[in-house]
Amino acid sequence: MGAKLFKTVNVLITSLVLLFILAAVSTVLVRGIPYIPASLKAPELVFAIRLSLITSIVSTTACLLVAIPVSYTLARYNLTGRRIAANLLRIPLTLPPVVSGVCLLLLFGTTTFGEILARMGLRFVFTVPGIILAQFFVNLPALITVLKAAIEAVDIRLEYVARTLGCTPSRAFLKVTLPLIRNNILAGLVLTWGKALGEFGAVLMLAGATRFKTETLPISLYLNMATGDMEDLMASAAILILIAVISLAVFERAGVKLYERVPGL
Repeated sequence: MGAKLFKTVNVLITSLVLLFILAAVSTVLVRGIPYIPASLKAPELVFAIRLSLITSIVSTTACLLVAIPVSYTLARYNLTGRRIAANLLRIPLTLPPVVSGVCLLLLFGTTTFGEILARMGLRFVFTVPGIILAQFFVNLPALITVLKAAIEAVDIRLEYVARTLGCTPSRAFLKVTLPLIRNNILAGLVLTWGKALGEFGAVLMLAGATRFKTETLPISLYLNMATGDMEDLMASAAILILIAVISLAVFERAGVKLYERVPGL
């Protein structure tokens, strides 16, 4: 195959895939956007948007607080079984979200551990905390993977230099490594938040689909589909697509620049 033909085939396939995606997304946006103003006045959709924003922000914050130390451990410490641990942490990435939801439902709903937590007031089955837990479980591995790769790309000798200048290991991380991966953190947070906002399968299995209780935007879309309320369905779908597009734009703007100059060095 000649170079020109090879290029033509690749460009053609790329164009067809792009056209397919744009056609599918545009169909929803064209039909759904006109319904958004009226739907935003409906108490149900307002509740779903507010609940989605609150739970996704909380779960994304929790993912960040956990992902940073876990990523650093996997990237920097030569521990026995580190590779096995890294692979085990990625299990939720390969599971269908519905299966992840079933795992959480059984763990917190049918085991002694779940009963103990329930007696302590920590109930996750068919509750708002269950939404947050499901989002956290599904999205944490992806953020860990992103941050681990970012930390590994930073030369560890920079931390050693900082420590020779009097920094503790934690201070060297905060002053050297963390600023160098800040764009990766921002990009990972945007994608994690976008995925949390749109999480459906795991949330449905663990928290259920109760109107005005555990009704996030994806759950609202599902309920409206079940009842045949096409206007609210199209509005919910259009809102989720717009949020996804904005998230991708922020992600691209953040970039992934590892070796920017660290302030103060």
